[in-house]
Amino acid sequence: MSGGETRGLRGGRPADVTERIRRGVSALALGKPWFDGAALSLLKRYFFPLSRLWGAAHLADGLVERFEPAGPGMPPPRDRAATIRALAKFERARATTSALDAAWEHVFFGPHDFPEPYRAETEAARVRHRHNFNATRRHFWRLLGPDVPAVRLAVTTPGEVAQVYEAANAADEAAFFAPPAAWPEIAVSRTIPGRAGTDFWIRFQSPSARLGDTVTARVYTPAGVANPPTIIFGHGVCVEFDHWQGLVDEVDELVRGGVRVIRPEAPWHGRRTPSGYFGGERLISTFPMGLLDAMTGAVREWSVLAHWARATSDGPLGFGGTSLGALTAQLAADRSHEWPEALRPEALFLITHCGHVGDAVLDGALTQLCGGPEVAAAKGWTEANARPTFAILDPKRKPVMPSKRIVSVLGRRDVVTPYTGGRDLVERWCVPAENTFLLDRGHFSVPMTLLGDGAPVRRFIAALTGRN
Repeated sequence: MSGGETRGLRGGRPADVTERIRRGVSALALGKPWFDGAALSLLKRYFFPLSRLWGAAHLADGLVERFEPAGPGMPPPRDRAATIRALAKFERARATTSALDAAWEHVFFGPHDFPEPYRAETEAARVRHRHNFNATRRHFWRLLGPDVPAVRLAVTTPGEVAQVYEAANAADEAAFFAPPAAWPEIAVSRTIPGRAGTDFWIRFQSPSARLGDTVTARVYTPAGVANPPTIIFGHGVCVEFDHWQGLVDEVDELVRGGVRVIRPEAPWHGRRTPSGYFGGERLISTFPMGLLDAMTGAVREWSVLAHWARATSDGPLGFGGTSLGALTAQLAADRSHEWPEALRPEALFLITHCGHVGDAVLDGALTQLCGGPEVAAAKGWTEANARPTFAILDPKRKPVMPSKRIVSVLGRRDVVTPYTGGRDLVERWCVPAENTFLLDRGHFSVPMTLLGDGAPVRRFIAALTGRN
């Protein structure tokens, strides 16, 4: 992100030149406002409908008769021959990646130790074949048409939501965000060399009964830093960094700057994706219960990660993320007022966030793209009852850390997590001007711009370590 070499707090190693060139080219080519319109168009025309077809293939087991992209009981696509070919390629890739996932599990969490080169090659093979499996979406392109939905919508009624979250609406919400009464056991994997240090994975049972699955987080540890500062850093919706090759993001620069990064997989993403869905789809499609379950559950999971971070390093702790991850981070920072002091973050790093989750859901371009408003209205949702429901997920006070330890990056053209609400939130929190980066960019071009501009990351590292 920055030119030249960046070293850790107590040392480090030169960044990989090829990686820096790739990041610079990505920032130069895609860190422009035109990229936002192009990205939304690609999502609407290709990524979401192809992903819906791909998600449906998980339940078909290679059989055309079981292939129901629009949901149970819906007829399969009319092009039977193209469907057969696509399903066959899907199943071949699924068999390979499933075998490698099992091998990876044995190598990293199994009873026997393996040499580091073997572990590194196993991980490289896992990511390569997982990427190839994800990319089998392209084989379904002949099936694209107006009858293919962006997501498999399953909207819940206001009454169904009230049965679960009425107490939170009544301002009795502490239990929805509380750390677990007993800390879950955390399994720690064996390590591999990372681009800027050492990587490994941790996992534990989610404390959320609404989720009830296993949480996996990748931990990026900087080289040569004892007791490093730590940030729990959330990703955006439908983003699965641990399962695609070639993605570039903020994590590398944070680690090169001496910060340990814990990157949890958000509910219903990556290893947590339910069969029949693509990563992130269930969060979007089960309006509004999916988002409520995901974010309340994620905040409780972050309390477990905070506890683990404190137990494994004496350095300061921060929360942060991009888009959905930023909304989760600011919510956790607010609700941590009720947590034990040791679990509270000392800094906050927010990229493309907004002040009210309802703004993103009801007014954001992503919701319009997925075709949810009409179905939601038919189920009884209106502006008047939806906004108070989503307010459960809004920050209500100033975060637990001083304003000078908050760093915010917003795009003035952001129509996914609308800019105005994010700006108002930053002003309400009295974040210093030097910690606020307002870019003439949109939701997707902001992160690409950051690949070539390291100032926000450097500013956050200074805030986290108390050097600002």
